Formats: sequence, structure tokens, C-alpha cells
Amino acid sequence: MKLDPPLQQATLLRRYKRFLADIETPSGEIFTIHCPNTGSMKNCWVENSPCWYSDSGNPKRKYRHTLEVTTTPEGALAGVNTGRANALVEEAIVGGTVVELAGYDKLRREVRYGDENSRIDLLLSGPEGECYVEVKNVTLAEGGRGLFPDAVSSRGAKHLRELQLLAGKGVRSVLFYCVQHTGIESVEAAAEIDPVYAEALKEAVAAGVEVLAYRAAISAEEIVLTDAIPFLC
Repeated sequence: MKLDPPLQQATLLRRYKRFLADIETPSGEIFTIHCPNTGSMKNCWVENSPCWYSDSGNPKRKYRHTLEVTTTPEGALAGVNTGRANALVEEAIVGGTVVELAGYDKLRREVRYGDENSRIDLLLSGPEGECYVEVKNVTLAEGGRGLFPDAVSSRGAKHLRELQLLAGKGVRSVLFYCVQHTGIESVEAAAEIDPVYAEALKEAVAAGVEVLAYRAAISAEEIVLTDAIPFLC
């Protein structure tokens, strides 16, 4: 994903009220920007650390700038704009990076499905049938281990139930962890944070749901999924 214009660098002063952050530009200007992340952002940032933000160019927006990338306590980069995850995965699938999902000639987004009124992030179809792909953005790291979720997620457990039902019917179902964190080497469920999600994940995998994890290379000019990393169940 090319970022045009490139992201601008600043210093992250604080994140608060969940969706707000204060930054200071290299010129010394301090202002508030939108933080597009519904999670806790645990281990994703520290005060007075480098960050990168985008400018919508829309003066009518209350907060026209958006926090995109933060620096973790260990010095890694984390892509905290969860809204980019679906597009990153779609780009990687279409571009052939995700070899496990090659061979599909049609892709649809946000298609309704399931018994709990859900929307699948990406629905692939081709000569061999359909493949339902649910995307999750991973930014919580502990010692190189990527953990999901970073806060209790009833929505995440719901999606696992939906995928499990599909898999039980013989429909290919994939949980895709989009790892926007340069310090993560593997992914697993955050059982200490959300044991219900962790148990639902085990049940889904046992029922035939596939799990893929790909990490991103992150810069001010581009964010792109590069390679698969292990998923530990």
C-alpha cells in the first residue's frame, strides 16, 4: 500500500479518550488528531516517542489528521490504524503474496453471512468454490509474540463461531491475522486477556478453520504485507 502523500512524522505526547491523541510536530506545533483504534493499544506506544500521521486534507473534519504508526517501548513500529488491515490483506491476496489464497478470480468485501448477522471482510470465489476470510489487526507484542486480542473482544469470538459453522459445512474459512508490528515473530491468542476468545479459537481450528498470519513492512511511504509467520495454537 503506497502512502501518497507519505506519512508525516511527529512526537506522540499522549493517547486518551480512546480515539484521540496529542502530537507535537518538528516545528513545535501541538494539536489533537484522531486515533482510529478501538483496542487498548497495549505495548504499542510510549509518551514522547516518534509517530507518523496522515492528513485527510479535509478542513471540515473535526480532526483532519489521523494517527497511523507508533513506536513501541522496544523501538519497533506498530500500524495502529485498524482500518487499513482489510486493504492490506486484499492487496497481498490480489498481488500473489498470500500463496495459501491463490487461485481465486473474484473478491467481494463486507458480504453478509452467518447466523449472527455478520459481515465477512473478504469473500473469495473461484473454480473450486468460495473462501471466507476474516481479518484481524495484530499490534500487541510481548517478547516477539504477537497476541490477539489486546482487549476483551466479544465480536472476535462471534466471528470465530461464524467461521466454525461454515467450516463444519465444508466451506473454506480463514482467520487472517494482519500483523502491523515490525517486532512480532509469531501470533497466538491472548488467553490471559480474553480466555473466551482463546477457547473459541481452539474450537474453530479443531473444526477446520484455517489461520494465517502475515506481517507488514512499515515506513512513511508504504505499508505492505511481506511474509507469513507462525501461528501458535
